[in-house]
Amino acid sequence: MANQLPIPQRIAIAAHANVPGGIEKGKEIAGFLKERGVEKVASGLLQDPALIQRIEAGEFDLLIALGGDGTMLRAGSIGAPLGLPILGINFGHFGFLAEIQQNQCRELLPLLLEGRYRLEERMLLHAEHIRDGKSLESWIVVNEVVVCRGQFVRPIQIQAEVDGYLLTSYVADGLIAATPTGSTAYALAVGGPIMPPDLHNIMIIPVAPHLSVDRAIILSEGVGVTMTVRTTHEAVVSVDGRAPIPMLNGDSVRVTTNDFTLHFVRFQDPGYFYRNLTTYMGQNPMTGSRQ
Repeated sequence: MANQLPIPQRIAIAAHANVPGGIEKGKEIAGFLKERGVEKVASGLLQDPALIQRIEAGEFDLLIALGGDGTMLRAGSIGAPLGLPILGINFGHFGFLAEIQQNQCRELLPLLLEGRYRLEERMLLHAEHIRDGKSLESWIVVNEVVVCRGQFVRPIQIQAEVDGYLLTSYVADGLIAATPTGSTAYALAVGGPIMPPDLHNIMIIPVAPHLSVDRAIILSEGVGVTMTVRTTHEAVVSVDGRAPIPMLNGDSVRVTTNDFTLHFVRFQDPGYFYRNLTTYMGQNPMTGSRQ
């Protein structure tokens, strides 16, 4: 690394509850860090309210997340408002967002304690569910916001407005608004382009459009999108793969660039993103539950 970064001395380690032996693995990593002089280390589950409360109280200057890509999404939404960098150790099926594989901990963690790493900044979104002009709920978004049909296998109409101007109305199973990070997730699965992680643009892309615009659209930096549903049956909104929330006819989801940004700890050079694409695109390890 060209410039040495601060050496973290207060580290939280959070394992996803679905990681087999996650608590034990977290304790093992904690012991490894303590042996090398880290002043304060705490480990537990990412679903543990007590640990999350300590993280949100500002007790730590680094969060190590143990799990797969779903774990990284959850850790990112926790860490970003605090300016807390995230280091991912892959214990999941895919691990596209994680930096370290399980067998690399003893090799790469010492680099962290020497300040030999870099911080990769990633754009986040702010999504807000609006009904009759009132905000019902809002979220920090790492990957994507999806407005889509519910259990009825019928398309819905989704009106897309870009900064207040009507773009188009889709008749489709759904509409995705994704970050560059999310361009390699659901948006990729429905045929969207891959965006480098350092961009700050929102991409919108329909899911199974019927006689509608069927191409992804990448918005200018700083531009937001509002997705309004028109339907006589069920529609839902889901953020980063979480449980869907029902939407009524006329409900909107407003998506804008978030004031917060997410920082991932990286030991690799920036070209890793393109090298990993060729590695991951030739395999499909996504079996079992998402972590």
